[in-house]
Amino acid sequence: MTLSGPVVPPRQGEPQQLVVLLHGWGADGNDLIGLAPALQPTLPQARFVSPNAPDPCDQNPMGRQWYSFADERPKKLKAGYERAAGMINDFVDTELARLKLDDSRLALIGFSQGAMMSLYVALRRARPCAGVVGCSGMMIDAEGLDGELTARPPVLLAHGDADPVVPVQSLQEAVGVLAKHDISAQWHVSKGVGHGIDPGALEAGAAFLKTAFNEAARGTPAA
Repeated sequence: MTLSGPVVPPRQGEPQQLVVLLHGWGADGNDLIGLAPALQPTLPQARFVSPNAPDPCDQNPMGRQWYSFADERPKKLKAGYERAAGMINDFVDTELARLKLDDSRLALIGFSQGAMMSLYVALRRARPCAGVVGCSGMMIDAEGLDGELTARPPVLLAHGDADPVVPVQSLQEAVGVLAKHDISAQWHVSKGVGHGIDPGALEAGAAFLKTAFNEAARGTPAA
């Protein structure tokens, strides 16, 4: 299966960066592509694309999911992560090749389940991308990183401290895993915010990615 989804082209000229937005469980690409206009002033040369997850959501067939939560046995979940990661990597590789860009010009932004997949994919790619922004997510399969880590892109994690779906403690747990593996991590906690992306988190993400792309362009080691 080939992923596809809505696209917002660069505000200026030909694409010099690729920003892939991975939506949450029960949504689709139209959900996160709406972030692009807010990010464009900071990233005017980026192409934004938000692929739809491959499967109908277990509890909301109008939405999509990257993997199922229905069977939480570790082997079953791992198979779901791997399947989704393979499709995301194929999608990203196709986009980069078409744009004649490499991983240093790539950033991933994910929300909730999309944040989980953004981290899962980015830390296992052959080369580090410029940066990862994970919003309202958590680290999945942390144990697997011991044998699977291949890239150390800089990471920004954002979370609302009133999130009733994925507790804000998940942010600090993920920071601990990243630190264990010598991966640069920043974080932004939004006061009084639930399971969502508020303007403060979006502003922090835009600033983080601008710096990350600049550092990647200068060849600052990221792995």
